Amino acid sequence: MPAPAARVPRRRAETRRRLLDAALAVFAEEGFGRSTVEQVCERAGYTRGAFYSNFASLDELFLAMWERRSAELLDGLRDAFEQAGATDVHDVGDVVRQLLPAIPVDDVWYRVSAEFTTHALRNPALRQLMTARETAIAETLMPFLEDLLTRVGRVVPDPNALGQALIAVHDGTTVQCLMAPDDPGVWQRRTDLAVRVVTAYSEGAPR
Repeated sequence: MPAPAARVPRRRAETRRRLLDAALAVFAEEGFGRSTVEQVCERAGYTRGAFYSNFASLDELFLAMWERRSAELLDGLRDAFEQAGATDVHDVGDVVRQLLPAIPVDDVWYRVSAEFTTHALRNPALRQLMTARETAIAETLMPFLEDLLTRVGRVVPDPNALGQALIAVHDGTTVQCLMAPDDPGVWQRRTDLAVRVVTAYSEGAPR
């Protein structure tokens, strides 16, 4: 009877998905330290039994939610960068204006990721997870960025350094953008800073 057996993994996957979706909302609203299993279950529409058949603890759920959201972010970046790569660029400013909007400034995710970062600073294993995520983001970003910069006559001597610098620009300006989302000056300064960083970490291609 393969059909009933096939339904069980699908049902389990749906349960996990709903619990992870609920956890993202609850953690963003309440904070991880103040959230409870009951709150996550209530938001997802499940019992504690359903929770513990999928996750041993809120810590495990938090980590699974983080890993899933990071993977979704990277997939979205790849799609956005591929679309940006099909457009015309004439200088570094054009390159930045194509790529920067592809990196989301997400209020809900920022609240959760900021708390995860704080949590990771107290846990060496989670620090490795954070480092791996930043490395994956840089590795996703740099091939597209280098291609666009080549088209405007610039090369990147140290792609890793530029990737890390751009992550720092994003992290450092995200709070300002979230605090004043309707202030065009804040968003323009974010763009201007990124242009300066890309210019500083790249150089004219040899003729």
